[in-house]
Amino acid sequence: MRKLRVLSGMRPTGPLHLGHFHGVLKNWLELQDKYECFYFIADWHALTTEYENPEYIADYSKELFLEWLSVGLSPEKNVLFLQSAIKEHAELHLIFSMFVPIPWLERNPTYKEMLQDLSNKNLNTYGFLGYPVLQASDILIYKAQKIPVGVDQLPHLELTREIARRFNYLYKVDYFPEPEPILSEVPKIPGIDGRKMSKSYGNAIFLNDSPEKVREKIMNYVTDISRPRKSDPGDPENRCIAFNLIRFYFSSEEKEEIVRDCKNAILGCVECKKRLSERIINELTHIWEKREEVEKEDWKEILYNGIEKAKEIAHQTMEEVNLIVFRKKIV
Repeated sequence: MRKLRVLSGMRPTGPLHLGHFHGVLKNWLELQDKYECFYFIADWHALTTEYENPEYIADYSKELFLEWLSVGLSPEKNVLFLQSAIKEHAELHLIFSMFVPIPWLERNPTYKEMLQDLSNKNLNTYGFLGYPVLQASDILIYKAQKIPVGVDQLPHLELTREIARRFNYLYKVDYFPEPEPILSEVPKIPGIDGRKMSKSYGNAIFLNDSPEKVREKIMNYVTDISRPRKSDPGDPENRCIAFNLIRFYFSSEEKEEIVRDCKNAILGCVECKKRLSERIINELTHIWEKREEVEKEDWKEILYNGIEKAKEIAHQTMEEVNLIVFRKKIV
């Protein structure tokens, strides 16, 4: 029985951090054993916000691909590829853009939020307004049936479903499937300052940080500011930012012990963060070791193989779409 097809992508806008690892990559690792997975480097999408400084995108794309392989994404189990190498994405995007109403795009909640969050950039461009249409083409060019998303991304997926329905209705075909979400709880990984971990906030622990750098960053995490001395009782569950990261690296029993010892002024913040550092380093060590192996391999050939697999499917889809739209083969 053929596996259902899953598709997702990442924008190459900087190195990956623990937020990406726990929020996205761990989920992808589980999916690769259950589905036919297509994961792509969304370099065209990166241009929507980085069009003025595109010179870093190629380097970030390489780094992203190497980190995917390092965390365990398998080229034998997944189709891993570069978006811009598959020109059919842009071709299908163009066709979709001919019939997608502008109000569909303007009502996108993420569009409004990002305009506010990135007010330092000029995002009043067609590319930024229309990126959900490109997103729909990324999904539908492979007729993906399942899309891993968090709840906040459901409006994006619903727009893709609307575009699929509109295409099928306009051209009187039952061609594009309406992809269903694989809902996953995307955990909020706290950065050093308590805000969501992000490269742009300068508060992230990156997957390629050295052990020394990890220790340094963990020691800078904010703990219970109402506990200036170890002899003072703490309240880690309500007042400690570092404890929100501890939740991901310790068992339930260990967390109960940490809470108890902190409240009873037995465990100090420095010792607690030292334990946390070593847990994170232990997990990252496997990624660092795999990275050394990956860099010895011909990673470009691995990427090219993924591109060829994706291109074959995308080309077939566009052949069929053009026949549907124009009713006959023009050339």
